[in-house]
Amino acid sequence: MQTVIRAAELRSLLAAARGAGRRIGFVPTMGNLHAGHQSLISLARERSDLVVASVFVNPTQFGPSEDFSRYPRTPEADAAALAAQGCDVMFLPAVDELYPHGAENAVRIHVPGLSETLEGAIRPGHFDGVATVCAALFNLVQPDLAVFGQKDYQQLLVIRRLVADLSFPIEVLAAPIVREPSGLAMSSRNQYLDPDQRERAAAIFATLGWMRDEAQAGRAAADIEQGALLRLESAGLRPDYAVIRRADDLAEAGAGDGPRVALVAARLGSTRLIDNQLL
Repeated sequence: MQTVIRAAELRSLLAAARGAGRRIGFVPTMGNLHAGHQSLISLARERSDLVVASVFVNPTQFGPSEDFSRYPRTPEADAAALAAQGCDVMFLPAVDELYPHGAENAVRIHVPGLSETLEGAIRPGHFDGVATVCAALFNLVQPDLAVFGQKDYQQLLVIRRLVADLSFPIEVLAAPIVREPSGLAMSSRNQYLDPDQRERAAAIFATLGWMRDEAQAGRAAADIEQGALLRLESAGLRPDYAVIRRADDLAEAGAGDGPRVALVAARLGSTRLIDNQLL
């Protein structure tokens, strides 16, 4: 596996691969990789000839109350994990490589509608940072396909809208959620849970399953949402939301609206966890 830190070097390397007719798959990450990330690499490996993964802690998606400097950075372990999974190129840029005028002066991309609800309401500006860095990385890598995890469901929708509206010729693939034996979705944040919190966090997946079953039984969404909040609270979590929304745009779901998704965000101590279940 090659490690590249400069955008110009990455462009040159991938231009040669593209000229040779190789199909390029791309997985953007912020590093501190776990089994969920590895599943993204595996899917990209199955569907492309050359796999590129970026490891970049993106400052523009951190809010004022979120500490960018404390985000775990583990480039050596990340490189070993990517190589073991069959990644061909790790792109490890510095901040000024992607934001030459500084992150605070960067051009911003806003995806309206999807960026203001749920996670966007709780973390204002977060999805602007996600859309901005992904657009920059898409321009640099010019992949045929890009893989994102379904765990960050709202982010997945933001990226799909970005790709469609800005006419990026990229196939966006959604990788299934990878879970621990308890059902807890794999996340870099899980490392901050103590054993008791990790056990209680399994209530999120159990609640999503309950929401799915209640929805299939025809119970009203508002009643399901209220019941889900009570279930999470009784397990010792502090829920930010537990909702059922339309799967394609996260608008409030009505009868006959087609596919829906249940989404949960909840806190245990200082750790905030998100998960979802397609209905």
